[in-house]
Amino acid sequence: MANTALTNIAAELTEVVGKLRLRTVKVKSGSLGVGSGVIWQPDGLIITNAHVATSSRATVELADGRVFDAVRTQFDPQQDLAALKIVATNLTAATIGNSEALRVGELVLAVGNPFAESGAVTTGIIYANNPRAVMADLQLYPGNSGGPLADCQGLVVGINTMIVNGLAVAVPSNTVERFLQGNSPSEWNSRLHRQSPPPRT
Repeated sequence: MANTALTNIAAELTEVVGKLRLRTVKVKSGSLGVGSGVIWQPDGLIITNAHVATSSRATVELADGRVFDAVRTQFDPQQDLAALKIVATNLTAATIGNSEALRVGELVLAVGNPFAESGAVTTGIIYANNPRAVMADLQLYPGNSGGPLADCQGLVVGINTMIVNGLAVAVPSNTVERFLQGNSPSEWNSRLHRQSPPPRT
């Protein structure tokens, strides 16, 4: 009975991971390496980190191999967020969760493109959660930046951004929603007040 339950859990988790990988993209901007991003809306809106989308234009590669030119439409280096737009419709967007509902100890998944691997996955648990950052005890690598942090149901609850003292740090999904609504400094003001970024993934 226990083996059957574990098998079912494994199968459900594998299905969740498969869906998340389809909603995770590769982002290349400027002279930096490849980062990650999340399909936030079916109309071609991609969310990633500001330190990934360093240029006003970028290249986005979907999980199915299609490559699009992208234009950066919003940028806030203080919150380490950037919005990209590609000319595409009917994309399979991520389902966004409520980051404030996360509980310490809850299982989470991170998807990204480290070391040129597409859709690599790591798992861990929530270490701490506050309105400014979600912290998880899981491993991130260079290339994970901008990718999704999701709960065990596949709801995206954060955008992975850096590692601090061995812990993964993500921008909460609720912060991303406020960023998209314009409740953050403008791109021009953000440039004027840009600070030296902490170590990134």
